[in-house]
Amino acid sequence: MPSHAKSSLEAGLVALKQGNYQTAIAHLEPLASSESNATANLQARVGLVMAYARTGEVSKAIAFCQNLIESNNPQVQEWAKRALEHLTKRQKPEPESKNVETGFVAFENSPSDTPKSEEKPKDEVKESNNQNIPAMVPLAKPKATVIPPPPPPPLNGFMGSVTRTQAKLFGVIYWRQAQRAKAWQPLRKPKLIPLRLLAAGTFIALFWVIREILKLVLGFINHALVKLPYVEPFQVLYNDPTRFLLIALAILIGASPWLLDLLLANFYGQRELAKDVLNGHSREAVRVLQRCYQQRRWSLPKLRILPMTAPIIFTYGSLPRNARIVVSKGLLEQLTDDEIAVIYATQVGHIAHWDFVVMSLVLLVTLPTYKVYEQVSKLGDNISGKIWRTPVTIVASLIYGVWCLLTGTALWLSRLRLYYSDRTAAEITGNPNALIRALLKIAIGIATDIEKQEQTSCQLESLNIVAPIGYQQSLSLGTIASHLSFESFLKWDVVNPYRRWFTINNSHPLVGDRIERLCQIARHWHLDTELHFPSEQPLKVKRQSFLLQIAPWLGIPLGLLFAGLVWLTWQLAFALKFLNLKWIYEDWSFITGCLLIGFSIGTVSRINSFFPDIKPPSVQTDDSLPHLLADPSALPIDSISVRLVGKLLGRQGTGNSLAQDLILQSSAGLVKLHHVSWLGQSVNHQDLIGRQIIVTGWFRRGATPWIDIQTLETQSGKTIHSPHPIWSTALAVAAQAWGAYVFLTG
Repeated sequence: MPSHAKSSLEAGLVALKQGNYQTAIAHLEPLASSESNATANLQARVGLVMAYARTGEVSKAIAFCQNLIESNNPQVQEWAKRALEHLTKRQKPEPESKNVETGFVAFENSPSDTPKSEEKPKDEVKESNNQNIPAMVPLAKPKATVIPPPPPPPLNGFMGSVTRTQAKLFGVIYWRQAQRAKAWQPLRKPKLIPLRLLAAGTFIALFWVIREILKLVLGFINHALVKLPYVEPFQVLYNDPTRFLLIALAILIGASPWLLDLLLANFYGQRELAKDVLNGHSREAVRVLQRCYQQRRWSLPKLRILPMTAPIIFTYGSLPRNARIVVSKGLLEQLTDDEIAVIYATQVGHIAHWDFVVMSLVLLVTLPTYKVYEQVSKLGDNISGKIWRTPVTIVASLIYGVWCLLTGTALWLSRLRLYYSDRTAAEITGNPNALIRALLKIAIGIATDIEKQEQTSCQLESLNIVAPIGYQQSLSLGTIASHLSFESFLKWDVVNPYRRWFTINNSHPLVGDRIERLCQIARHWHLDTELHFPSEQPLKVKRQSFLLQIAPWLGIPLGLLFAGLVWLTWQLAFALKFLNLKWIYEDWSFITGCLLIGFSIGTVSRINSFFPDIKPPSVQTDDSLPHLLADPSALPIDSISVRLVGKLLGRQGTGNSLAQDLILQSSAGLVKLHHVSWLGQSVNHQDLIGRQIIVTGWFRRGATPWIDIQTLETQSGKTIHSPHPIWSTALAVAAQAWGAYVFLTG
């Protein structure tokens, strides 16, 4: 596209979004009459339909719609037909009280642009805007414009060569606004035993991890005291901390509401949320809370709000009567009345199922740990000398590892409890479709927040375990809508037969799986669904590919089997007085050696397939990314070679020394990057954050799409290598050597 046409198109779309319709028309009309660029011409004509409709020149809007119907693009044809039907319908006089909702939301990717607190009453809007807004615009809901923007076109469609900024300005997302149930039968009561057992198991796992960490720390302190002169170790540190730790955890559970109040108020800016303020955003949410708590004879929960732009909501407490429901400012601004209500209903589900008690304890343990990591990282950033900064970086990385370990104890509970809360919320409100929209909008809001801040905020990462949507799964999902429909992206979550294996280390279940369950509830109540997943036969994926994917972990049980065969061979040889090695292996430690050898063999067998040579003719570029994300049969082992251009996002400084927060902002959306450092490199990955880069590596489609980096290149020629194959080989060799040593020495 020529530069002048591109700039004129961008200016017209910006003016359209800002409501400067005459300015938009002035910029777009020359492009609409020009035949030099088909893409700009098509976009300009669609924009003119919107602009003319909003300025009351309906006849001109209809003329452009009729012209667009003859377009070769089926997406544009469908949009033009719907718009034409609506325009002709609205030309007929209708009673003022009739409120038509089309289900099309323009510019929904920036929902915070029009906060609900600033919405004007219907009569006031009529008086102030009757010169610019025709009768066809539903004034009671300024968030939902009547002119339906086109659904996300395919990659090769009329926006194929347009930037994401242009796509966002175009009004990208089509919401069907599927209806709620007017009357519905209660769902069958779910079996809560698995949730109860998992909550108990999470407490036990958390207790065990804390106890082992405590033993390690106390042992290290005493060991250091033994080495120091004139100092004796403390005998009390040798005592078993089990009883003390159990009592401490019980006290923490009881005091968790008030302790978390202090933590969140001091470190996150939490404050009380007045019921009137919530009522201003969602009257239904207040009614839902009052009704549910009256039915259970509970006192209403305390409402809290966080000044975060990312949409998030969670609940903590030790009993239903002292529970707190915390919502972020961004969620209230980005969701509609019914969506806020159904999200609050999910928190009622957590309280009713009592899983919030254990999660409150997890929060109470992990939040201070994360704040210590954050403070140590800031200390490292303030140190100028590399010699002194290195030990601080190591300490910060160790603390981050401890935080990951503590958070990891609640991964399974965090996943399972969301299925239960989704079901409860749908049953309370009779509105599973609103919950579907809410989940998708939360993902969009989180991705937008990361794009604006150009990093994952510490608040978002530390609270991720209790968030309704994980921030990592929001990256691609929340930014792909301009290029790919939600159904196409989430199809992997619904039909891939091995999809659940890739959520083992995830804090949240697959979004597509959750939405499909909500769609089943909607169909059970004879409702149309917000998303339509076509009913297909189960997808067939080669079992050999999956077995190769899990080869390192498959090597562990094979190593155990090998250990059993070795033991049987030794016993037979000893019984036959052929060979006497039993005295070496009486402690059974040889089993550990066999397990390590099995893991090593599995890792080696996967390396070539996991990291194939990247050949330029087969490399996929940015245009191919939506197609890669839409492939429901893909597995990470497919290792698709890619070369993408974009901006490198992530935290800077000591807080990102492990490269845990590296994200590529490409023209097709956000993609998570995996990087491993190589000792001795002159350029650090943090030096490239915020710059335009070229990423070469292997794209992997899993529960969270990501790219294993081979190289990061800048326009100036700086290159960073990420030696994934070398580190995998080194890991396999180390495991092999260690296993052989244990096996031979006993």
